[in-house]
Amino acid sequence: MSCRKGLGRPTDERFRKGIYFSVLDWSHPDYDRNTRETFRYKNDPARFQKFVDFNFKQLEELSSKYNPDLYWFDGDWEHTPEEWKSAELKSKLLTYNKNLIINSRLGPGYGDYDTPEQRVPVTRPTSEYWELCMTINNSWGYQGNDHSYKSPSDLLRIFVDCLHMGGNLLIDFGPKPDGTIPEEAENILSEFGRWTSKHESAIYETQAGIPDGHVYAPTTLSADKTILYIYLDYKVNESLAIKGLKNKIQRFWVVGNGTKLQAREVGKMYWSAAPGMKHINIPDNVYDKDITVLAVLLDGPVDLYREKGQVIESN
Repeated sequence: MSCRKGLGRPTDERFRKGIYFSVLDWSHPDYDRNTRETFRYKNDPARFQKFVDFNFKQLEELSSKYNPDLYWFDGDWEHTPEEWKSAELKSKLLTYNKNLIINSRLGPGYGDYDTPEQRVPVTRPTSEYWELCMTINNSWGYQGNDHSYKSPSDLLRIFVDCLHMGGNLLIDFGPKPDGTIPEEAENILSEFGRWTSKHESAIYETQAGIPDGHVYAPTTLSADKTILYIYLDYKVNESLAIKGLKNKIQRFWVVGNGTKLQAREVGKMYWSAAPGMKHINIPDNVYDKDITVLAVLLDGPVDLYREKGQVIESN
């Protein structure tokens, strides 16, 4: 949903294509699990090699016919990268598209980004690039009896958490057997479209925000770190406080409607290097019904005070 290393909004008008591919196939006669004639890979390596060759042929056909920009692999956990021939497979796929992006599920070291799923990370993943995979109800495919749909607001807050930690959100839903989109999914996607269209400047080409504790809200930064974006899913009591911001603030505004906001600094001592707290007054009429986004233009790349503070020795 956001733009990291080519993921998200394209930089040109060409429509980007991605293909999901499961390297395991429990229904295939040459795969070594849950088949009518069960066998173990180590007991019949030639048979398993037939299955790996089948995978290679399928991926060669997909690459030559559709030339995807991304492969989203799945199911690698039942065999090692050596058994899947991951190194050979990746090298082969890159001959079709040298800029191909591959997710993390060909084994450690073969993907361009990590893919945690369903559970929102509490702390930022260690991978430089990552994407949370999340269903809009509880099922990866269409289940007519699964009515446990998350609300658009729930999913938007998850999305913002991913942005704050420098990641993407991949939303999954299953179409009905006739190919139509369930009404609940359509409503969620429509609300996402409304919110992302309104706040695209705070989504695309941004990076992870400032550390927790400086403001009671998720944040992101512009590519040059001179604009701090703050995401509020609540109405503040009197004003929003930003702590430990050394920069001078050039301008505050509400993303999506351009309303300029006023700020004041509290607790700044002229003799101290420690900054005061910046307080932003937010009128009731600028709040978005889901998440309000504020933009803070700084006088340079963000500069944070991370020390313990100082003792006043004289007044």
